[in-house]
Amino acid sequence: GGEMLKPVEFKAQHGGARREGLLDFSASLNPYLPEWVDDMVERAKALSNRYLYWERLEEELSNIVGEPLTVTAGITEALYLVGILAMKERRKVIIPEHTYEEYERIARIFGAEVIKTPNNPNAVAERVDKSSIVFFCNPNNPDGKFYRVKELKPLIQEVEDKNSLLVLDEAFIDFVKNAKSPEGEKIVKLRTFTKSYGLPGIRVGYVVGFEDAFKSVRMPWSIGSFGYAFLEFVIADEFEHLKKTIPLAWKEKSRIERELNVKSDANFFIKYVGDAKSTVERLREKGVLVRDCSSFGLPAYIRFSIRKREENDILIEALRHL
Repeated sequence: GGEMLKPVEFKAQHGGARREGLLDFSASLNPYLPEWVDDMVERAKALSNRYLYWERLEEELSNIVGEPLTVTAGITEALYLVGILAMKERRKVIIPEHTYEEYERIARIFGAEVIKTPNNPNAVAERVDKSSIVFFCNPNNPDGKFYRVKELKPLIQEVEDKNSLLVLDEAFIDFVKNAKSPEGEKIVKLRTFTKSYGLPGIRVGYVVGFEDAFKSVRMPWSIGSFGYAFLEFVIADEFEHLKKTIPLAWKEKSRIERELNVKSDANFFIKYVGDAKSTVERLREKGVLVRDCSSFGLPAYIRFSIRKREENDILIEALRHL
């Protein structure tokens, strides 16, 4: 009976240190943690002995964000929900290269047909077919390129004309200066807090758009007591933490751009190094962890994030040394 359960032939790789003790530039996070982390941990402990329902928090968060939304266990749960809702029939799924691998993995899990395109809105728009699903990461991972609303217009128009769906992954939009998010009836927006609050171990994100559909298929209790406590503090804080800390990242960003001759709209960069695998190893020997972009299909590039000034100095020095 082994034939019934077959593994999916697609393996995604992700950043983030697998062991402690390295200075981790491989995950793109806000290096400044909220002051209320310890209080949140205490609150999570107090909540751990019951099942949690977060409809009330969802409403409060929706008021702050200014749009109806569905809370999920990070963007990752939201991606699986897109699969459940939109990929029931064998659909064409359009995925630009080079981008976050999880889109392709989800498409393969749900048996969709994957179409690859160059990574810009016009090239993607050309491939939109009737009832297709388009994944677009903005700002894009791994290169940090952000397309403004007017640049996305042709793609949004094409999606609407062809009765398709645009899944806009805005995981890093909090780090983009003066970012505006586009509007449209065929757009699902995926957002997360855990990167901009520097707490990826707490799985909390949300979906804007089609909230009745998403609420009907999400898992019960998926965010757990930590996620629930985190949401309470984020709501009470009304994004104050971001207003205080993101400008600090911007300041470091322009410094790194000058020092290392790189460019990005987000809180991370890619850099050409010729051979990513050996560069990652050599930097690891210096106690610095960066992301090998081979899994994105870019074996000659590494990706690294912005951390605090004195940590960035170590990275800059290590890269210069190489």
